[in-house]
Amino acid sequence: MQTSTASPWNFKIEATDDEITRLREYFDQNYSTEWQNFFRAHVPYVQYHYDRENDAYDETLIKIYQMIYELGDDAAKQHIQSIGILPDPL
Repeated sequence: MQTSTASPWNFKIEATDDEITRLREYFDQNYSTEWQNFFRAHVPYVQYHYDRENDAYDETLIKIYQMIYELGDDAAKQHIQSIGILPDPL
């Protein structure tokens, strides 16, 4: 959102229109993958570590956090560092 009062938010970022579009595409991609995972979750013999939908979701989630880290304010960066989701130290 462009204003902090438009809806609840967790991270403050500054981004161009293109960066916002890319970030929204990542969120849309994960939403689609969530539905695939929902249907796959009802198949009891598939383990998490052997499921490419879970891998795709995880990879996109890391891209989302990477973008938020790059575009975010100090509080966003500190939080993302504290949860340790990004593979390399920043």
